[in-house]
Amino acid sequence: MGAHVADSGIQQLPPLLGADDPAVFTIHNPQGRSPFLLLADHAGQRVPQSLDMLGLPQAELDRHIGWDIGIAGTTRALSQRLDAWAIEQTYSRLLIDCNRPLVSPTLIPETSDGTPVPANLGLGPQQRQQRIDAIHAPYHARIDSELDRRRDAGVPTLLVMMHSFTPAMNGVQRPWHAGVLYHQDTRFAHALLQALRAEGDLEVGDNQPYSVNSSSDYAVPVHGEGRGLVHVELEIRQDLIADAAGQQAWAERLERIFRGLQPELLAMQQARSGV
Repeated sequence: MGAHVADSGIQQLPPLLGADDPAVFTIHNPQGRSPFLLLADHAGQRVPQSLDMLGLPQAELDRHIGWDIGIAGTTRALSQRLDAWAIEQTYSRLLIDCNRPLVSPTLIPETSDGTPVPANLGLGPQQRQQRIDAIHAPYHARIDSELDRRRDAGVPTLLVMMHSFTPAMNGVQRPWHAGVLYHQDTRFAHALLQALRAEGDLEVGDNQPYSVNSSSDYAVPVHGEGRGLVHVELEIRQDLIADAAGQQAWAERLERIFRGLQPELLAMQQARSGV
């Protein structure tokens, strides 16, 4: 008789990502020489074929709940202009939000801006862990490896988290053209806030339309504050970067501002690291 294999009670899940699904992230300008390093956690809106659009119509994934509209093109254009390393995350924030800590209740949202997400309802621990292992963990591991490489090579890093926000939320209009977000470390944020306001044609939010904290955000507390890097989270209103012209215009503006701030920011980073 064959050996009896005890039922462990653990269900073997089929793979989340198939051979026809795209890679979890794309690196732009991998040999970029700029001290600026750009992260776009919500750039993509893809869903693995195995999850059948999360049970949503494409129109929902095209909304702001599915991704940060316009930020992929803006990040790519800014990366090219600055000669900066950038990473663009491929999959929808509705699948798993790569700017959330693993304990966050919105890591895998069951509802977003009033829209229920059928494939996220009643997920078990294995299903949640599968999404972490397939998407969240490799994305942040790649960021960690680049930050480690730069540290070990003595290359300075000025970290920018690139995001966009919807012009209205829950029926409330948001007047800001951009928002500068930060947590405990205000060095880059305050310098950028002053520079953007000095443009004269922008209304800029100070920790608006969102604020950052360690229980609701990942990139700032982990990659920025956790490493002692000069960093900022930048939000741009989506209607301003919804097309290629707007993306290029904002990339041009940000390139000019970032280059102007670069000496001051590098001095901050050197003072912090003791170099």
